[in-house]
Amino acid sequence: MIRDRSPPTSWVKTREEPPTNDTRVLIVLQAGAETHEGQARALHALLYARELREAGATVRLVFDGAGTEWLARLRDPEQASGRLAELFRELTAAGLTYEVCDYCSGAFHVRDKLVAAGELLTGAYMDHPSVVSHVRDGFTVWII
Repeated sequence: MIRDRSPPTSWVKTREEPPTNDTRVLIVLQAGAETHEGQARALHALLYARELREAGATVRLVFDGAGTEWLARLRDPEQASGRLAELFRELTAAGLTYEVCDYCSGAFHVRDKLVAAGELLTGAYMDHPSVVSHVRDGFTVWII
């Protein structure tokens, strides 16, 4: 007997209209660089950013918590290879706006690398990036 593995119809969502120029998404990457899961989360944060931008949405990215380690790797010429680095270069060349947490870059011991790479660290709310400022600007927040 062949079993139907498709999800129940109550789970299936119909295709909606694609994002518009009014769609705003803030993706907060908190996954660290020490596991395959963290690498998958970092890659998907960038893939989601790319897809949303291609569909016309405004996207911002925040490297927060252990996610600050990813920006340090992506900005390090010796480590910045592979699909993740290529995708990040593509997005930044296309004008992707991103922030990096001042406090967390210190807590995860990458602050000096990031400052040396010319990154501006943000700490508008208790030494962390402000989520409220993005919400006030109409952004929906995704935490990965």
